[in-house]
Amino acid sequence: MPIDLFRRGLLGLFALGLCDPALAQSPADFYKGQTVTIILSSAPGGGYDAVARTLAQHLPKHIPGNPTVVVKNMAGAGGIVAANFLYNVAPKDGLTIGGLQNNVPFEPLFGTKEANFDPTKFNWLGTPSQETAILTVWHTAPVDNWQQAKTTELTMGSSGQNSTPSFYGRLLQETLGLKLKIIVGYESQTHAFLAMERGELNGYPSVFYNSIAATKPTWIKEGKVKFLVQMAGEKLQEIKDVPFLMDLITKEDDKKLVAAAVAPLTAGRPYLMPPGVPADRVAAMRKAFADTFADKEFLAEGEKRMLGVNAPRDGKALQELLEHIYTTTPQEQVERLQKIQSGK
Repeated sequence: MPIDLFRRGLLGLFALGLCDPALAQSPADFYKGQTVTIILSSAPGGGYDAVARTLAQHLPKHIPGNPTVVVKNMAGAGGIVAANFLYNVAPKDGLTIGGLQNNVPFEPLFGTKEANFDPTKFNWLGTPSQETAILTVWHTAPVDNWQQAKTTELTMGSSGQNSTPSFYGRLLQETLGLKLKIIVGYESQTHAFLAMERGELNGYPSVFYNSIAATKPTWIKEGKVKFLVQMAGEKLQEIKDVPFLMDLITKEDDKKLVAAAVAPLTAGRPYLMPPGVPADRVAAMRKAFADTFADKEFLAEGEKRMLGVNAPRDGKALQELLEHIYTTTPQEQVERLQKIQSGK
């Protein structure tokens, strides 16, 4: 073969990626004998952690090549530390998965300067659930409904000024005029719950129903807490008697604001791969997640542990949700969201 033709052929192979053994592998060949790491943006012991570790037990049998799956916690800045790592630092070979708190993909929209990532460029894999946040008070709190909270001040705990509980607390102040005094500095929801039991706090601005059902089921059964308002993309039937925020809103602008504000709850407990992962590995992992979310053993364990993993969305749906919110939310509502997020 003439030398120039050989060189052209070689260049063509490089252009197609066929000379790179890793790229030439099928997903099954690539993942066989490997370890996939889920970088989880929350601390050990909470609801996100419980779901991730349950997922790690059942996911391997649905991934081609059946790799081992492990969970590594990377808490910090309400999940932004992990998101920045996944976007800017994490390997793009398909061996790293991210599990984020659902507020994190929307932090750039909310104007959080520390969020150095474009959520629309992540490869979204899916979520096993959608969340419902509930304005929750201890049974001794001096109110029994949200209307009374418009005239009686309630002390509410939260981890930080820009955290999800603070955000939803301020959203309720903005849209319903509730008198919520948000006290920040609690290390976690668990610490705030202890403060509620001690009488230091009246409640918590946004408890996820799935989390409280999994970690404090007796509180619900024994009436230890009162649910005042539920916030979500749609009303949760398990607590159908709890007022639904969207039903309480009368102003059209406020309805648009709430629709954008609750989008993170619709995202549930989202999982992703970094940008730049080969498309066939993303496709294989998306299918693996969808198959796991439909796995009877996974669902049975989720029900036994009260993890609320019975409302999945696939990766394509998550991708479309994020792109829709980022491209269609009116600028005036974006500015209101940013103001609510900053607390200024």
